[in-house]
Amino acid sequence: MIRCRRGDFPLSRATIFAGTITFYRRAESVGSCWIPSLKIKDILTKTRPVSFEFFPPRQAEGIPAVLETLDELKQYLPDFVSVTYGAGGSTRAFTEEITFEIKRNTDVEVMAHLTCVGQNKEELDEVLSRLQEEGVENIIALRGDPPKGTTEFVPVEGGFQHATDLLHHVVSNYKFGVAAACYPEGHTESVDLDADLKYVKMKVDNGADFLVTQLFYDNRFYFDFVERARAEGIEVPIIPGVLPVLNSAQVRRFTTLSGSKIPLDLDKLLDKYADSDHSARDMGVEYATAQVRELWDSGVPGVHFYVLNRSYSVSRILDNLQIAGHQRQD
Repeated sequence: MIRCRRGDFPLSRATIFAGTITFYRRAESVGSCWIPSLKIKDILTKTRPVSFEFFPPRQAEGIPAVLETLDELKQYLPDFVSVTYGAGGSTRAFTEEITFEIKRNTDVEVMAHLTCVGQNKEELDEVLSRLQEEGVENIIALRGDPPKGTTEFVPVEGGFQHATDLLHHVVSNYKFGVAAACYPEGHTESVDLDADLKYVKMKVDNGADFLVTQLFYDNRFYFDFVERARAEGIEVPIIPGVLPVLNSAQVRRFTTLSGSKIPLDLDKLLDKYADSDHSARDMGVEYATAQVRELWDSGVPGVHFYVLNRSYSVSRILDNLQIAGHQRQD
């Protein structure tokens, strides 16, 4: 065990690849102690990561529950986790608090979400400086959704209009590893798939190290998107994002907001279990297990689970899959 600013932890698979310890950063605040600090783009050169996404609670009192869920899922040795902004950027302070708590007290690499919503360049620079001071190495640069009650995104005065603008600013002025989002079925505001793909290409041209997809339930959309992206000259890793079904109403709401389609077989199952969240959740475990197995067997560069701050479904999916390096550590 070693004691550092991030607490006591063994050398884990997050810090050891093929028997050699790599990607260490000097921790100035702890003298001669070295702590692991990884850019996700480097992780992607060594392994196919399994990762989890959390969202901040609406109230500070909910933060311990988020961290408890992370603690439950840590036994599957995630390669990194991410922490979102709330809708409209409403919980950004909690995003930072959770991100810093993970960075200080665990050996799990963390990627902070950063959006253009409600912040000008100077305010974003303040956030980036705080992330940098805490040793956070990775962010995902997003435009973000319009504030609740509005449908059109309007930047604040002095802010950024597009994710590409934010991404370019970060890459030009900081040393973070930077991810970007992509949409296998097209962004809801794009006129068509070709136009949407050009925006994705702009993100990569502006320095995105890798892409994480919007949720989807039909793997054909992912495979088709990757094929079109490669034809467009997009060569960075494209990590599929997977959202297990927790209940029927929730999935229908999420897919409506994201523009994702529900396959006919899943649609029938959602109807069948519409009145039983327990049965819908168990069905969701089986559906996501099959979905991820097909993705993993096809050679995807990793899988990013949208866990919705709950451990039950993802735990059982990973128990079913038994992915090497991500079996439960009892």
